[in-house]
Amino acid sequence: MSTTSSPELLARAVRHLAPVLPVLTELGERFAAAGHELALVGGPVRDAFLSRQSPDLDFTTSARPEQIEQVLTGWVDHLWDVGRDFGTIGGRRGDLVVEVTTFRADAYDPESRKPVVAFGDNLTDDLVRRDFTVNAMALRLPQVEFTDPHDGLADLAEGVLRTPHTPEISFSDDPLRMMRAARFVSQLGFVLDPAVQTAMTEMAGRLDIVSAERVRDELSRLLLGAHPRAGLEVMVATGLADRVLPELPALKLELDEHHRHKDVYEHSLIVLEQAIDLEDPPGADGPDAVPGPDLVLRLAALLHDIGKPATRRFEPGGGVSFHHHEVVGAKLARARLRALRYDKDTVKAVTRLVELHLRFHGYGTGEWTDSAVRRYITDAGPLLGRLHKLTRSDCTTRNRRKAERLARSYDGLEERIDRLREQEELAAVRPELNGNEIAEVLGIPPGPVLGRAYKHLLAVRLDQGPIGREAAESELRRWWEEQPESTDDGMPGAGSRPADRAGDNGA
Repeated sequence: MSTTSSPELLARAVRHLAPVLPVLTELGERFAAAGHELALVGGPVRDAFLSRQSPDLDFTTSARPEQIEQVLTGWVDHLWDVGRDFGTIGGRRGDLVVEVTTFRADAYDPESRKPVVAFGDNLTDDLVRRDFTVNAMALRLPQVEFTDPHDGLADLAEGVLRTPHTPEISFSDDPLRMMRAARFVSQLGFVLDPAVQTAMTEMAGRLDIVSAERVRDELSRLLLGAHPRAGLEVMVATGLADRVLPELPALKLELDEHHRHKDVYEHSLIVLEQAIDLEDPPGADGPDAVPGPDLVLRLAALLHDIGKPATRRFEPGGGVSFHHHEVVGAKLARARLRALRYDKDTVKAVTRLVELHLRFHGYGTGEWTDSAVRRYITDAGPLLGRLHKLTRSDCTTRNRRKAERLARSYDGLEERIDRLREQEELAAVRPELNGNEIAEVLGIPPGPVLGRAYKHLLAVRLDQGPIGREAAESELRRWWEEQPESTDDGMPGAGSRPADRAGDNGA
């Protein structure tokens, strides 16, 4: 972050807040009329100095929760209880969302995941308990008086993360603040004050008392930031990654003496950066568009090689292999993401991408049949756009000729995919007979056998493309003759039509 003087930052903040200043002043006057202090605080103040948009407005006040409700009633269109026990009441006025919290001075019980909340009675005490100095700045309302007791503006100008209190006290109060520090490195391009980094390294184990859901949310925000590599490097350097994502530092494999394989940790971070560069602009449309920032793509890029440590083998002659590391990696990714309480769709998508990320390397210079291309498309399904970007980003070779050859080869694969899609509507590929039609042709009821028949016709469709209904029926009957259930011994009554079976039963 470039250094800017405090007066310039202050002028920038005032200009940035100009559209909402009348609202801030009006709300401040309502609280003052009721005998309460009010200040805009935290992220919205910081973001104003950085000319960034802040989705919500956060306030702190001397009023207690029930008094906050009284003041907001009639001023906001909707009112809700964000966390009364924590002193926070939320409201919406038009498109504006506000959250107002009673002055606080809380601390974590060393053995508890939940904070012990104590309401405070002044702004100064409230600011000292905040996570970082850049978030401990406030605008007193309605007078719009800037308050910065911990030199947060100077730290903001320098792009440095310090804590208002000692780092040890701050991180003991809320260990998640250590993850938040790494997140701010990613989001805002900040660097850690040496004392902060030292405390994080010494106290990384405190993160174990924080719930997996809260840790997950901070990790996701870090990955979606502008500089996720920097945030991840902070996590690895301080030991936070050992508690949250141990598979990442485990990629720092010891190189063999002849350096015959690449640094997998460095490679994974480069792949992440290259995948981000390939993301499409926000709002991009199209069958394979991946508008950024995309959490699934970024997780898959980061985790795609985590199976390598478990599968590394030193081969005769000095070579190194990682056979089936994509399969092992998919299992490891699934386990880690579940432990972090990611939702099922995210776990499934990331796991599938890790599993498929090597598939393209069998393509060579275009030797795949149309059948193999169809399977590539259908196996990826709705993840095809992300798989395109993951596969391309996985090339980190310094050999320019090799990189250009791989890029040309993948260009050719994408062209074939587009051509087959146009010809065959592969996004909606189905067998040429549906389940009811298969049951009628074979005279079988719904069940596992019908499922197998359906899968066979789907495989035929992928291998041969559209063959027409008559040829599909012929292939189905040929397949059926080879199945044990086609005889009376295998499945009584199978092989005859439902009407025939009804007649056999005396109809």
